[in-house]
Amino acid sequence: MRLTFLTLLLAAKSRAVVRFHCSQLVVERLDPLVNPGSIPSSHVHQIVGGDAFNATMDPSRDLPAESSCTTCQFADDFSNYWTAVLYFRAQNGSYKRVPQLGNNQFETARGGLTIYYMQDAIYDQGQKSKVQAFKPGFRMFVGDLTARTLSAASHSRQLTYVCMDTWTSRAPETMAFPTRPCPEGIMTSLRFPTCWDGKNLDSPDHRAHMSYPATGTFESGGPCPDSHPVRVGQVMYEVVWDTRGFNELEWPADGSSPFVWSFGDATGYGTHGDYVFGWKGDALQRVLDAPCWFDTDCAEESNSTLQSIEAMNSCSQKVVVDEDIDGLLDVLPGGFHADYGHGEV
Repeated sequence: MRLTFLTLLLAAKSRAVVRFHCSQLVVERLDPLVNPGSIPSSHVHQIVGGDAFNATMDPSRDLPAESSCTTCQFADDFSNYWTAVLYFRAQNGSYKRVPQLGNNQFETARGGLTIYYMQDAIYDQGQKSKVQAFKPGFRMFVGDLTARTLSAASHSRQLTYVCMDTWTSRAPETMAFPTRPCPEGIMTSLRFPTCWDGKNLDSPDHRAHMSYPATGTFESGGPCPDSHPVRVGQVMYEVVWDTRGFNELEWPADGSSPFVWSFGDATGYGTHGDYVFGWKGDALQRVLDAPCWFDTDCAEESNSTLQSIEAMNSCSQKVVVDEDIDGLLDVLPGGFHADYGHGEV
């Protein structure tokens, strides 16, 4: 049985499940991992975290030193976290960007992501494992933006959707877009690999230096493979897309979803996420070592500072790429059309 957030909060302390929110920093076509230096990048992203984010993100840069603010609740977290952006495709073929909502107790946040760092499964009250924090210059990518089938998407585990019937819905999870109107929106969850090779802070595809467990899963305590022996905390993003305003519009007659990722994926299987580490000093390791659950508790136990939602919302970045991403669009920014896996439609 899945435990509720209240149950987790009341559980006995051990090591940390760190959960906190980051408001939106900027929405535009920049991607310093997949399209470094390109202005614009191929498709629209929504980025949260430190305001040192830019098109190149050289790994030698000191993100905490170069940032003047962060949209994240932990004041020492100048990392950058980003995902693609969701659009609604109307029956006349036009596209409209789907806004985001602040997750759970962060309703007044300016959209953004809820971030988790975990030693063990979120429903494991013990959180007994010792995990290593990432190092400066570390970055990684999860997912496959070319995936259009369940088989192709299965190579990246646990990238899922929840059709939210209530504001606290967290199940059932699917790997494709929901195909019915969701009363409280659609939540996407992206869970990153948890085994590191212990040497490389990055790799050409931003994935090879990381691995899933050799057997089992992170949740089942599966061991890391010999090629990637260092167990790190699982990074997970939750994003709530406010699809409520589209529920009364005409949906496809064939029962498919009307939603499309900003890179054209109309199946949902191509969802992906990017991560660039930027915590100040040993702040993340202190949090991971603290006997705590979630944001306020972990801040107290690790001697960390939390920002108010107002302070998070006040950190933003000027858009570099001047283009319309919010109007009724005939084509997605970057020239993409809805791709259902059997040719463009």
